[in-house]
This record gives sequence, structure tokens and C-alpha cells, in this order.
Amino acid sequence: MAPSPPTPTAPRTIADFFSPPAKRLRSGAAVPATASLSSSSNSPSSLSPEQRRRADTNLALARARRNLRLAESRAKAAGGAPKLEDLLVEETWVEALDGELRKPYALELCHFVAHERMHGPLPVYPPPHFVFNALNSTPFERVKAVIIGQDPYHGPGQAMGLSFSVPEGIKKPSSLNNIFKELEKDLGCTVPSHGNLERWAVQGVLMLNTVLTVREHQANSHAKKGWEEFTDAVIKTISQKKSGLIFLLWGNSAQSKIRLIDETKHHILKSAHPSGLSANRGFFGCRFVSSLLINFLLYYFPRKRLIFIPKDKQIKQIKEVEK
Repeated sequence: MAPSPPTPTAPRTIADFFSPPAKRLRSGAAVPATASLSSSSNSPSSLSPEQRRRADTNLALARARRNLRLAESRAKAAGGAPKLEDLLVEETWVEALDGELRKPYALELCHFVAHERMHGPLPVYPPPHFVFNALNSTPFERVKAVIIGQDPYHGPGQAMGLSFSVPEGIKKPSSLNNIFKELEKDLGCTVPSHGNLERWAVQGVLMLNTVLTVREHQANSHAKKGWEEFTDAVIKTISQKKSGLIFLLWGNSAQSKIRLIDETKHHILKSAHPSGLSANRGFFGCRFVSSLLINFLLYYFPRKRLIFIPKDKQIKQIKEVEK
């Protein structure tokens, strides 16, 4: 009897490279509840690692969208200028940051943002329910990598609370286009037709701007109003309470945050910023995903030697060899 043909594999996307290594279950080991599906016909033990990853991603995406709806309902109930504390709805971050948004500087920041929204000369972006989208989409315990941006995009409809990301239907900015170009050249990833990076976020990539609001068409207009102190607290909390994370610092502004990161516990990858003005000065060719993948595997497989076989300047194969 002829063997059945192999199942065709889908084109790889960036999300695949941020997924943790699949864990093989020991005989008789309990299956995590998050791996189960609602269908009674598919038992968790029968799922492939890829099916489990997709099920986990879908659950995380549903959680992020529930958080977004909750933040939106709170914003509407407050008349469009809610307290910042009410917009952070992901409980793991509320616990990890432990009252950060009730500190005096944060209360002053809340008053400033509310006044700008209600009485300012220009619209403020992003909409209130998107302000903490990075934290509400990437629970504290799921953070594996951190991409630090500057302030939100300041064009209408662009900002969605995730650094470098824009909603579907919005033209991709040059920085994001350059990120996708580098991914395609580095690992041959499929480049999406849109710039919405929410699936990166729910799989553990925290995309954090250092300033979380901005006036329309006025870059850095909300800088030095308190946001930097808050996002510094986020970075320090991650550094102190977690280990083995990978921080991607693109450009001088992001690299100034190195002082907040414990380099004995975490990996730091630096390059030029992906903007159209600087991408040719060190971002193109930095191979940030393959570098991220190398550090990720070395951290999770410290007892194994990893041999990387490049072909045409791309990582095509990874072999694990026992020492």
C-alpha cells in the first residue's frame, strides 16, 4: 500500500518564530487546560503541536479582544475622557505594576490627557480604549520579547496602541514596511497584506511605545508629560520579575532604556531604527528574528549545542545535537 502523501505546510509567518518550543508530553502526563478544544471529537492528547499552538493563540486573541471591549465600555461610560487606571484592564499587569497609575505623577498625567481630549486644539490618538492595548493584549506571564517604540503614529486611524502596528485597512507606514522587508529577507516569512500586529502581541511580543498618546500630526507632543516614567516602570518590572526575555531596541531612543534592563538575566538586540531615514544605516541586514530565535533557543535548551546552517544568507535549518 502506497504511503499517503505528506500534508502540505502553510507558509511561515513571523508569529511562528515567536512561538515557544513545543513540549512533548510524558506518558500519562496531564494536559494543560489551555490546550483543550470545545469539540468533544478531538481530545487534547490527539492534537499536534501546531494545533495546540493555534488553539492557544486563538484563546489569547479572544482574551485580548475581550479586554479591548471592556476598556472601550469603560471609556464610553466616562464620557470619552476616562481615568487611565480604568483603561488598564488586564489583571496580570494590574497586579505586576501594583498601583503605578495611582502615583502622583500618573494622576497628573491622567489630568493632562483628559484635558487634551476634552479641550485640546487637536484630536488625541489613539482612542482611549487603545491606550494600554500593548499591556491588555500581552498578559504579563506571556511576555517573551519586547519591542520598544517611541510615541504613537499621529495620523488619523493609524494608532492602535501597539508600537509599529496599524489597523487593517490603513496603509502600512515606512517603518513597518521595512520590518516586513527584513523579515522576508532574513527568514523568508510571508509578508502580510496589512499592518495589524495583534497576533504578535497575543503570542508574547510586547510592543510598547515609551509615550502612549499624541496630538494629531504633532509627533512627541505628549512627551515629557509623565508617560516615560510609567513605561520605564513597565520595563523595570519586566526586567526584575522575569528572566530570559529578549529586548529589541531599534534606534537611540529605545537603546536609552538599556539602563532599565538587567543584562545578566535578559538578551538585548540593538540596531538602527527601521524608519525610512535610518533603515539603511544598520536595520537592514540585522536579521533580528534569527538573532531572537538563536537567543530564545539557547535560553530554553542550555544543555544542547545548536548548529545553524545558513543558505543564501537565511537560516533554513536548525539541528539540535546532544553534547
